Amino acid sequence: MRLRALLDTDALGLKLLGGEDELDRSVRGVMTTDLRDPSRYLSGGELVLTGLAWRRDAGDSEPFVRILVQAGVAGLAAGEAELGDVPEDLLLACARHRLPLFAVHESVAFATITEHVVRQVSGERAGDLAAVVDRHRRMMTSGPAGGGPDVVLDLLGTDLDLRAWVLSPTGRLIAGSEESGPALPVETCAKLAAEHLAAARTGRRGPHRVLQGGSTYSLFPVRSSGRSPQAARDVRETVLSDWVLAVEADAGDWPAERLDLLQGVTQLIAVERDRRDAARTVRRRLAQEVLELVQTGAAPAEIAARLRVAAPVLLPGLGAAPHWQVVVARVEWDGGEVEGGPVAQSLLEEILVDPVATGPEPSDRIAVAHTGDEAIALVPLPAVTTEHDGFESGLLADTLLRTVRDPLSAGLDGDGRLTLGVSAAVHSAEGLRGALEEARHARRVAAARPGRVCAAGHQELASHVLLLPFVPDDVRRAFTARLLDPLRDYDRRHRAELIPTLEAFLDCDGSWTRCATRLHLHVNTLRYRVGRIEQLTGRDLSRLEDKLDFFLALRMS
Repeated sequence: MRLRALLDTDALGLKLLGGEDELDRSVRGVMTTDLRDPSRYLSGGELVLTGLAWRRDAGDSEPFVRILVQAGVAGLAAGEAELGDVPEDLLLACARHRLPLFAVHESVAFATITEHVVRQVSGERAGDLAAVVDRHRRMMTSGPAGGGPDVVLDLLGTDLDLRAWVLSPTGRLIAGSEESGPALPVETCAKLAAEHLAAARTGRRGPHRVLQGGSTYSLFPVRSSGRSPQAARDVRETVLSDWVLAVEADAGDWPAERLDLLQGVTQLIAVERDRRDAARTVRRRLAQEVLELVQTGAAPAEIAARLRVAAPVLLPGLGAAPHWQVVVARVEWDGGEVEGGPVAQSLLEEILVDPVATGPEPSDRIAVAHTGDEAIALVPLPAVTTEHDGFESGLLADTLLRTVRDPLSAGLDGDGRLTLGVSAAVHSAEGLRGALEEARHARRVAAARPGRVCAAGHQELASHVLLLPFVPDDVRRAFTARLLDPLRDYDRRHRAELIPTLEAFLDCDGSWTRCATRLHLHVNTLRYRVGRIEQLTGRDLSRLEDKLDFFLALRMS
């Protein structure tokens, strides 16, 4: 399309300020930027949109325009929303370099112009895949006016008729284009994330093809734009933090050009991920400062002062947080050669996001620090329901892991483990030290449980399970073997299901009728099985002490 065609569309709100003789230039794409030097993102023929945030004084216009001209851009459009009228120094610089200059009315969004140009260029070059690749790459921007992953996914839908979504490593939906239709079901997102993590752990190169719900998806890893494939010494350092682009198509028979296009799209999305990580830096630093004060025994007044600084950042508009919770996570890999702290930090930032939240930055109300293999989150709670209302206060350990357990188990892949502990809510700086110790203690309780991904909350610290993690391993093994091995051996030989019967009997508080109903047995059959359990172990299940021993043995096994 030609530049002059932009002036014929009233909805774009463009006013020509200079360069009337250059309006026959071809526009091959559009780029939005507020960088002082955007040359590395330009390939020629772009209409450049800018909000003028790069301009600090009149002397900045000349070098900015010179860079655009050297890159071969078609024209420049400056928004009036930030500074009002376009500055005179920019007008003069564009006139000197014969660069067409437009003013964008403050009521018009850059996204409107971007969509119009992209659709026009796409229509003129229908079927030209190389042009589509170039246009996607030109969409990359490090400025705040970029449209985010959704703009890129919209282009995939309009140009190539591809439905695509961006997912976090836990399966949270980060972005999906309007062309992609309804959001993917939560179960599908979790399954795709698990398949991606499992494939990445095996070292297989993407895209990974997955059949799910009758549809074929191709999964493309989204890695940090600033990290080369060789930057990570071990895949375990990054696999649990990489996003994934899920495309509803079978990429197995795609030509190399189309695969290159999708790889380029992942690079654009990686820019958005890097922005998110940069935004988290402030919150991470706040968490580190507060937790250092808590762990070194600083005065409550000093801790409270730091919390007052943190609260407006974590809870914009509220000013202060009436309650706080502490969540501790630990990632441990077999062999210990990979530091788990950064991985735990990244995971905790993702896990603490509301599982139904969408978008790349819904986690701006938490702060996570890490040390060694441990990550610690400081979570402000604007309001906490009380147990008198019939609800548990704040975050719940099991709820946090409910939707992420399967994907993370696939990413940990047999040689890694995530354990998590959650404190009760506290209402003052004085309570944070106790909350931290409580969360750490709950995490140790979780670590004593089987499974790759485990969590425990403060509620469990008031029960018998508080003692179990601290029983020496040899004592645990001897105790459980003495009580349960005879039953396991008998079950193995006779398929008698004595262990399941024992668990059900204890769970029903020794009620013969309820237990028989649960197991779909006649009461006499249940009595026979319980009698066999007593005969094999020398215990009496009518005695409280023996019931308790069996209960603890089952919990520790």
